[in-house]
Amino acid sequence: MRTVEHELVGLAGPGGRWRPVAAGPFALLAVALALLPIRPVWLWATLIGVVAAAPWLLGAAPEARRRRPRPYWRLSASGLERIAPDGRTMTSYERSRIEALAITTGDGVLTVFHRFGRTAVGGMTAMGMEPLAVFVTARRLGIPVHVLDGEATDLMDPALDEAMRIPGLDDDAPEGSALPRDHAAEKRLLDQEAALLAAAHEPSDRPSAQPSAQSAGERGRPAGKGKGRGRSRPEHRLDTPEPLPSRRRIALLGALIALLAAVMIVRIAVDGTGGFGARLAAGCWVLAAIAGVLLARRRLLRAAQIHWTITAERLRVRTRPGRRREAQDLPAGDVAAVVVGPGLRLDPVSDVPRRTDLAALAFGHRMELVARLPAHGLDGFQLAHALDDHGYRVITPGTRAPRRPEYGLEGLPEIFAKVPGGRLVVADGGLGWADAAGDVVLKMPEDRIGGIELLTIAGHAWVRLYDTDGDEFFAAPLSALRISRTDLRDSARRAGLPVNDAEYDAYMSAAFHSAVSTLSGAEPVTEPVAGPEPAAAALPSHSAGQEGAAPLPDPAGEQDLAFPVEPPPGPATAPGALLDATRRSRAGTYAMSVLLCEAVALLGAVWLGPELGGFNATASWSVPAGLVIGLVGYWLHDRNRSQLRVSSAGLAVVTRRGKVEWDLPRDRIGGIGIDEARERMPRLVVWGPSGRVLRQVSFPPDLDELRRACERYGVPWGPPDADLPAPPPPEL
Repeated sequence: MRTVEHELVGLAGPGGRWRPVAAGPFALLAVALALLPIRPVWLWATLIGVVAAAPWLLGAAPEARRRRPRPYWRLSASGLERIAPDGRTMTSYERSRIEALAITTGDGVLTVFHRFGRTAVGGMTAMGMEPLAVFVTARRLGIPVHVLDGEATDLMDPALDEAMRIPGLDDDAPEGSALPRDHAAEKRLLDQEAALLAAAHEPSDRPSAQPSAQSAGERGRPAGKGKGRGRSRPEHRLDTPEPLPSRRRIALLGALIALLAAVMIVRIAVDGTGGFGARLAAGCWVLAAIAGVLLARRRLLRAAQIHWTITAERLRVRTRPGRRREAQDLPAGDVAAVVVGPGLRLDPVSDVPRRTDLAALAFGHRMELVARLPAHGLDGFQLAHALDDHGYRVITPGTRAPRRPEYGLEGLPEIFAKVPGGRLVVADGGLGWADAAGDVVLKMPEDRIGGIELLTIAGHAWVRLYDTDGDEFFAAPLSALRISRTDLRDSARRAGLPVNDAEYDAYMSAAFHSAVSTLSGAEPVTEPVAGPEPAAAALPSHSAGQEGAAPLPDPAGEQDLAFPVEPPPGPATAPGALLDATRRSRAGTYAMSVLLCEAVALLGAVWLGPELGGFNATASWSVPAGLVIGLVGYWLHDRNRSQLRVSSAGLAVVTRRGKVEWDLPRDRIGGIGIDEARERMPRLVVWGPSGRVLRQVSFPPDLDELRRACERYGVPWGPPDADLPAPPPPEL
């Protein structure tokens, strides 16, 4: 049996990519050269072009590309080491001196406990190592690993010498209380390690799923206990969406900016560079060209696509654009399990490890990390099930805690708890609280009730009470009030109280349309009898009996007798709440539009002022024109602005003129709310039931009104709980 040394190599950039060298200093030098009165003008233009192109020429040099690989971290039997690109050891923590490793949950720092104290090595993300990979590899090497709640600075504080014994790690949690955060994180890592052990030692039914280096005992295991899901499954492809705008358009835009700047500089050189204004315009064009090309390159690097090809024999993952060596081809026999969940990925611009919401770690049959497979941008639900369908063992992080609505029972009167067996009733034209015997001990008269609203929150029926001014003064789940939704709705309507149950009304409307649609689609049934049928059989009416010579209706006339039933309204036409952008955001957009037009007017006066009579003369008419263009232009856009319609049929974004930009039916919506992703600014998005972002709302409506509209019409507020099924609205 051949032993394999356990080794974990941190994620690091491969290097060798063509990138500009010192683009900022060369850009400043090019602008400085453009401002200098260099003679002759052809030398002036040539120097500007050479200096602007120098960063790209230096980046293409072989020596510059070879020096690009970054140092990486390695955890092996030798210890924890940082390896330079040339192979020498920059930092080393020998295995014999390491007593334990600790990962702090507050800042994600890896700390080494040794004989003389403890040392914070660095952040796990910056080191390019995942907590699960470090946890499994270190334990295979015999190094204890602990998860501590807090930050590494707490361990380094000399005043906290009592922390040497690591309190709380070995103590059990008190009875009846939830696990602390560090215990829960360590338990999750232990559970994933146990799942990896089970996958590594469980026999597989795939012929190619056995590891390349097997022992005699492993070859003698029975292989008939698998489920056989990956044998007949066809090839499955998963691709990330194409970037918008496309890579071709981004490259074309960058090339057009550079070409336009070059033409303008040549034109300035031909007209003469004697005046400072001409040289200043040339410097602005140089800066615009360099910035445009750098931004286009940055956008091209970020606009990458990931292509997964999943078969029972192998996994092929390719990132486009990318080099051939970046395409990963992983045989199924080398994979014991695939861990799908949050992980790391290389930043496409700086090649620095960054956190990502979705990544795949492939572990071998000896618990070693075989490959890191990029998966950001894919749907985690589809990826996990596609791997499982083809026979791969998939391990995901533990089930998340269900999200609870931000409502409590603080608004319930104290008498509710003091009356045993009490419940809400409708009595004497108002609402009351009755005891177990049925006697009303607390009554709310009708003149105080301005409205009763029934809605669904987190799968439970709730009631909201409004006063005559329209203000909410009471909200509670019906289960706490011990009354069903149907009883409250029917009894309140019989008593004449104002009740609004939008979900029930939408359900009844849909049921009516589905029932009547069968009448409209049914064809008239006729019996094949010889000779003409009597008129009374075709048209059963008294007028038909009196007019015996009336002509028989043809089949077309019979079709006209069917009831015309319109289809149920869609998300854009169904009655609901129409939410607009807030006044604050609209005013800010107005101001931004005006400021942008004013900036363009001032730059135009600087560039074109020498040719139009001077800067002051040009600015005297360009600045007012920019103000008018900004106001009128945004008014033309604002008069047809988009609005969000929330109804029981779904969500839709419609313009003020009635154009539907997009709509989503209710069955495709898993949630709507704020997406606070770390890689981007918070935004208002619509999720699918699987947690995938379906749509993005480009304008920010009032969040309180949006939440109330979602709860009123049965649209879930907040990200969906992919691990927990959402029950239908109760009692419908």
